Order: sequence, then C-alpha cells, then structure tokens
Amino acid sequence: MGKKFDGWECINGGLHCCGNLSPEPHYPSMTRYPKGTSPEVVEQPEAAITVVFCVMGMTCAACAGSVEKAIKRLPGIREAVVDVLNDKAQVQYYPSIVNEDKIREAIIDVGFEAKSMGESSSNTSLQICRVHIGGMTCTSCSSNVESALQSLPGVQIAQVALTTEEADIHYNPNIISYNQIIEAISDTGFKPILISKGEHISKIELQIDGIKNDQSMNIIQHSLRSLQGVETIDTYQHINRITLTYKPYITGPRTFIEAIESTGSGCFRATIFSNDGGSKAHKRDEINRHFKLLIWSLAFTIPVFLISMVLMYIPGIKHVLEIKIVNMLNIGLLVKWEFSTPVQFIIGRRFYVGAYKALRKGYANMDVLIALGTNAAYFYSVYVVGRTVFSSHFKGSDFFETSSMLISFILLGKYLEVLAKGRTSQAIAKLMDLTPDTALLLTQDDKGNVIGEREIDSRLIQKNDVIKVVPGAKVASDGLVVWGQSHVNESMITGEAKPVAKIKGDMVIGGTLNENGVLHVKVTRVGSESALSQIVRLVESAQMAKAPVQKFADQISKYFVPIVIVISLSTWICWFVAGKLHTYPKSWIPSSMNSFELALQFGISVMVIACPCALGLATPTAVMVGTGVGATQGVLIKGGQALESAHKVNCIVFDKTGTLTVGKPVVVTTKLFKNVSVKDFYKFVAAAEVNSEHPIAKAIVDHAKNIIEDEQNHSFPEAKDFVSVSGQGVKAIVHNKEIIVGNKKLMLDHNIAISVEAEEVLAEAETMAQTGILVSLDGEVVGVLAVSDALKPNAKEVISILKSMKIRSIMVTGDNWGTANSIARQVGIETVMAEAQPETKATKVKEFQNDGYIVGMVGDGINDSPALVAADVGIAIGAGTDIAIEAADIVLMKSNLEDIIIAIDLAKKTLSRIRLNYVWALGYNILAIPIAAGVLYPSTRFRLPPWIAGAAMAASSISVVCSSLLLKKYKRPSMLKKLEMNGIKIE
Repeated sequence: MGKKFDGWECINGGLHCCGNLSPEPHYPSMTRYPKGTSPEVVEQPEAAITVVFCVMGMTCAACAGSVEKAIKRLPGIREAVVDVLNDKAQVQYYPSIVNEDKIREAIIDVGFEAKSMGESSSNTSLQICRVHIGGMTCTSCSSNVESALQSLPGVQIAQVALTTEEADIHYNPNIISYNQIIEAISDTGFKPILISKGEHISKIELQIDGIKNDQSMNIIQHSLRSLQGVETIDTYQHINRITLTYKPYITGPRTFIEAIESTGSGCFRATIFSNDGGSKAHKRDEINRHFKLLIWSLAFTIPVFLISMVLMYIPGIKHVLEIKIVNMLNIGLLVKWEFSTPVQFIIGRRFYVGAYKALRKGYANMDVLIALGTNAAYFYSVYVVGRTVFSSHFKGSDFFETSSMLISFILLGKYLEVLAKGRTSQAIAKLMDLTPDTALLLTQDDKGNVIGEREIDSRLIQKNDVIKVVPGAKVASDGLVVWGQSHVNESMITGEAKPVAKIKGDMVIGGTLNENGVLHVKVTRVGSESALSQIVRLVESAQMAKAPVQKFADQISKYFVPIVIVISLSTWICWFVAGKLHTYPKSWIPSSMNSFELALQFGISVMVIACPCALGLATPTAVMVGTGVGATQGVLIKGGQALESAHKVNCIVFDKTGTLTVGKPVVVTTKLFKNVSVKDFYKFVAAAEVNSEHPIAKAIVDHAKNIIEDEQNHSFPEAKDFVSVSGQGVKAIVHNKEIIVGNKKLMLDHNIAISVEAEEVLAEAETMAQTGILVSLDGEVVGVLAVSDALKPNAKEVISILKSMKIRSIMVTGDNWGTANSIARQVGIETVMAEAQPETKATKVKEFQNDGYIVGMVGDGINDSPALVAADVGIAIGAGTDIAIEAADIVLMKSNLEDIIIAIDLAKKTLSRIRLNYVWALGYNILAIPIAAGVLYPSTRFRLPPWIAGAAMAASSISVVCSSLLLKKYKRPSMLKKLEMNGIKIE
C-alpha cells in the first residue's frame, strides 16, 4: 500500500493519481504546456524577483497611491504593493527589463526617499531541494537520475552523490514544484525521500575587525572559500564587511567566525552584522525626528500663543506689548512675527517640500492643504505688519498664532500617530524577540557522551548542534529532543496555554519556554527555516497585502484634496462677497476683525480640518492589528483578502482524515477465517505492509509489532516482488506465498472470491466508521482487519456551533460511503460526498459557489490543495502538509477545529472595526467641513478657529489608529468558553 491522501498515492516517495484528472485541474506551482509541445521546446518564463524598498516620507493613502502608480508605470513590473504604515514597498519585477536602481529612481522622482532592503524572503530565485535517493548501487544509477533531473523544465542544477545517496536540485518554483521532482526520481525506479525544500540557501553578513589592506581581505576570502557549503562571498573592504550565502545544513556562521579568527595568526575578529534592512532604525529615527520638530515648534509657538491669548489681558505686560515702534507696528506684533517665521519656514519646511513634490507629479496630498492653510494665515499677517509700518491709523488682526499653532498641533498629531502606528506592528516585534540571545552548546565525544558545554550567541547555532535547555530557559532553535523530559510552554507560538509534555523523540519549537526538567535538543532548523521565522514571514506578507475594501479609500483619496481646496476657496469667496454686499449684519463680525478676515478664517479652517489620512489608515491599521492578534491566538491569516472573505463565509467544506478525525489510524478488530495463528497472520501482513508509507500500513505494522512483542526480534520475513496498487493496497510474495492486502476492489480485480462472512465484517466496520482491509493468501481471503481513525474530541461541538452561526457544514472525502456517512452522523453533518478525487473536491467547491455560497475549505493533505485554492477561503490544519499550508488563506497552528470559529469571529470583528473606522473618518469630514465653513455661525455664532481645526484634524487620524488598536483586546467567542465550562478540554 502506498501513502494515500484521498485519491493521491505516494508510491516509493512519488505522487500518483488514483483517478482521472480533469482537463484543467487547479494545482498550485504547476506548469502546463500547450498540446503537441514538449517541455523541452516551450520557452521557460523568466522568474520574477521580489525586492522590498524602505520608502521614507509617506504620510497618507494618497502618498502610497502615487508611489504604487509610479512603480507600476515602469516596464517589467509584475506587481507592486505599498505599505504606508511600515514605510515599505514590495515590488515584483523581471530583471531582464528593469532593475532596482530604476525602481528606486521612480520612487525618488515622485518625491520620496527610497532605499533597497534587499530581496524579499519570498523571493524564489534561490530554491533548493534535497532528496535522499534509495536503491542506487553504481555511478550509472546516479548518472541516470542526474540526467533525468537535468532534463526537467525549471531545474537549473542537479547534483546526485552516490556516496551519500543524496541529490541537490536547484529549481525555479514558478516552473516546477518539488513534488514533480520527487515524482521524476520515482519514475527512474529509485526511492526518493524529501530531506528539505524551499529557500535552503541562507545569507549572512559578518563585520571583521583587524583588516589592514587588500591582502588581509584576500586571505580571509580564500579561507572561507575552502569551507564546504559556502556558495558565494561578497567583500566590502571599505566597511570591513563580508556577505556570504551558504547551505545551512552543511555549514553555518560559527564555522565562518572560527575560520576567520584562526586565519592570520589570530589577528582578526568577526561578529555577525545585524541588519534588519534599516526598518527598525528608520522607525526610531522617524519618532525622534517628529519629537524634535514638535519640541522646537512648541518652543517658538508658546510665546506667540501667550502674547496673543494671555499676556494681552495682563495690564502691565499689555502696556509694554502695545508700545509703538514704527507708526502702528507695536512690540507684540513684531515679536509674534519673529517667533512664527521659523515655525512657518524652518520647522514647517517638510510641508512645503511634500506639497511641491506632490504637485510636481500632478496630485495633491495632506501637505498641500497644510501649506495652503498656513501660508494664507501667515502671509495675510505679514500684510497686516506691512500696513502697520506704513500707516499711522491702520488697525487689523494678525493670524500669526493661527499658522504657528496649526503647525504645532499637526506635528503633535503626527508624533502621536507615529507612536500609535508603531504599536500596530507589535505582534511581529514580539515574535521576533522570542528567540533567546544565548544558548548552551554541548560538546560530545564519538559515542555521543557529553564532555563539555559553553555559552554561545544563539545566532551561531548550526544544524545538528546539540543544545542544552535548562528549566526556565527558552528553546534557542527548532529541534528534536535527544535526552531528558520536561513540559514546554508553546503559548507564544501556538496560543495553547497548557504546557506540552516533551520526551525523547519529540520536536520542540524555537522561542518556546522550558518549564521543568533539562532537555538536550538536536537542532534541525535554523535561520529562515525555523517555525518562528516562517510565522514572522507569513504575518509580514499578510500585513503587506491590501484588503479589497481598501480600494474604497484609495478611490476617495484621489479626489479628496482637490475637492477640499475647491470647498475652501468657495467658503472664503462666499463669506467675503456676503460681507461686501452686507448680506449679514455687522454684529456678526468680531470686534477684532473685518469681513475679509472673518472669511479668511472660515476658508483656512475648512482647508486644515479636512483629513484624508484618517481614511487611508482605516483599513491597513485594522488588518495589521487583526493579523497580529490572530498570530498570538495560533491562527495565521494571510492578509486583508482572507479577512474580508472569511467574515462572509456561510458554508464550510471539511475533509475527513486528519481534519475531522485525529489522522492516526489504529487497528481495532482482527477477524480470521482460516486455521492460522494471529502471530503468523500478522507476520505475513506486516512483511508486505512494512514496505509501504501509507498511514494505514504503518498502523498495521505497529499493531503487528505489539502482537509479537514477546519475541525479541521484530524483523519480518522478506517480501519479494512487492507491488503497490494505487488507491487499493499492496501485494507481495512472502515465504513463497502470494499475499494481497487491500480493499474489496483489489480482491475482485485478482478474481479472489469474498465470502459472505467477510462481507458482513466489512459492512459492520463501515457502520462503525472503520475502514475494512481484506487479506488473502494464495488467492483465498484469510482475514479482515478493521482500522479506525478516532474523531477529534471537539468535532461535534464545533459543527454544532457553526450551525448556530448559520454556517452550513459539508464533508467531502476520498473514503468509502459507509465510513463517511458514519463519521458524518457522529459529528452532525448532513451533506456528505465520499470517494472523491482531489479534482472532484475542487469541483464540488465551485458548485457550492455557483449556488451562491461563500465557501471555506478545511483540509490538511496534498489532495486538499486544489479545493483549498478553489475555495473563497482555504483553511489549512497546521499539522498538515506544506502544500496544503501554502495553498491556504488561513493556517490553524494548533490543528484545533475550534480555531475555525476564532478565525471567522476575528475576521468579523476586524471588518467591523474597518467599517467603524470608515464611518468615523467619513463622518468626521462630512460633519467637520460644514462646521468649519461656518454653517452654524449665523444661528449660534460658533466658529472654529484654524488652530482648533488643525488640532481636530490631527485628532481624527490618531482616533482611527487607536480604534484599530482596540482589536488587541480581542477575546475568544463566548460559545468556546461554554465548551470549556462543559468539560470539553480544547487542546
């Protein structure tokens, strides 16, 4: 029996379909070729490279839109996504058409600073697949495998080593998947076992002290090149730095540092150069820059405010301030002019620069509104100063306090906004800080005995190192427990509060906390391969992805500023003309103003109270916080699209094996029909099944070992002529007897009669949700095995809760109808589809979509990936296969079904928060602009001075960010708490 996943079977490590595929099955990472052409004659598409830029100076959605538009106008751009919150732009481009420099220049031309942060971790240009190949006996074997691999489209390099029985394959995942590579090896007649896949070339930068000249750098470079596993070396002598790419399963940073420090009589010292692409440093600089601007602005603005609002009402000081210098120019007016000028032109320079760059490129942003509003107030005040200098009787009001206070309030708002936006990405920061700074590295002798230990930087850990984890310490890297036992708190990764018992042979995750007991852990994954790094990468990419609802804000932002400018000018003109025509009584005009000044104040207030930033922040801040909260709950949501689709789901399609059931079958019944002992029976069965990787085969072999456990030797008889029959079972020759183990179809295909008694046992097994396996010897059925896969403990309750949420539950499985119906009855699912092939699952999903359902698909296996992709929301069980996880929109890290409810509930809460943000942002502008324009003034004499309008504008942006931050207080749905109260432990 091969390893079967409801319609797909792994025969000797390769994937084979058990049924006919539809003409256009939807599989990820597969390349199709036109009819009549072979892979060799089809031109291979060029791989797109993904690069991330740090873009400085963006303040709102309009800025992000202008950057995105500028990048997409370049030829050779596949996709561009701009994240205004994190000051990032992720660009996919074709290197033969455009390069990084041209993209950076396009961003600079729009008016923003840009710096490349290097290729994204999602870049697929350096993917390597390592495979163990069993059965090779000579160089002819390895040469044949190597030739077969090199002939595959998308494979750039294939190296097969006979001595290690391993192959290293460099491939383009846009053209070929690692599963197709595995299948190609299997087709050559050998047994492939996947060791590793994906981006298994790591990159590191080392800072070196002690370099004096070119010769020193050449010596170090020569020393590093001699190390096995080093791919490339780039040297930067002017900053004494070396960048290496290497194979982490062969070598690592500790080896590099030791090699460098042992070179040149020990005069060199090397350390890892920590480079996060400058994003953290940029955020710190941005906060410090806003804070300094705010302090300087307040230093000049407070005196202006005091002179205008306070000191003029204190008799003694008022007399001093009103002392005339030239004609009507007094000391108070001159001092206000002197203090407000630096605020307007030096501290407020950023608004002029931003407005100029925006207008030069044909769009208007928030800076245009601020520059126009403050300039109107400032230059009118300068006009007043001029009139007082040359007139002996002119009396007019200045607006110096308006321009300076307006800029100060906006800077205060920006400073608070930057602080608040930083908090939205705390989920990633917390995840990245989970890894401890140091680790205890154990030294072992040839027999594996510990002979010493030393403390090292955790970044120097390499694959196959053995590290010691003491109670209360964090696990430094992913690995396998080789000694000791303890309980490990994994809540920071999976969200599961209960500590998990760990004994020899169990896996531990880097960043988790060891509670009691000492563990010796053999490191299996480091760097970008670790579970923590993959979670961080997934969350980062999720936060970069735009939600469809964001398009609404993007559309509004295009026209918002021009409309506000028109309204502002119209307001000023209407009030000014009304004043000149005496349409309103003179009593409406404050004693310190004239009609022109009153109209000007209304116009400026309209211009500065409008806030496009709040609209631009409404969606991305909520998505960022929502995905971060999901990660802490053990639910990884891949971006705004997944959130928006998940909250609409009204139909969920479940796979059976590993999703509704535990996924670990066990033999529960054995029925023998001939005179043969149970031990002999299981020796024959296990001899055949031990050659298969199928879960049921493993269950049978494990059960056989338990049956014959009184015997010291668990080796089974040799099986000859072993054959795995796709989707049906296995057959072999054992002790010169032909044994066949499989389903009813396999027996009938070999003309083996099935007795009535055997039929009854099979029927009984199916009614009890068990899988019946027939065993024949020399053409005669001698027994039946019943294999059971237990239901997950909370499956029935989860289906019940979904029903109460008006979400329809459906089960689609490749298992037989009897077992499928029995499982469905136990969990309360009414609609069942059994014996479904992978493409059938995807077809069924599309049928439900055509009926008007928003479909979520929950699965864990390779066979589920087409349906996961076809569904509106694909939900993968975290313990499932990598293909299922890659194809899904949501990943349940704990593999618990109740997390489906958390995912849907969190999506609804996040979308509700986005709508609330939009209601607030739009409502604020709809209400605030008319009030600023003076709609209430005729009846209430209430008007908003420009500086108060500016403060309101800043407060609106901050309020939207704070509204999104409230999602951090998310709590599990009450119905899940009831489950726990009823005694159902959710683990």
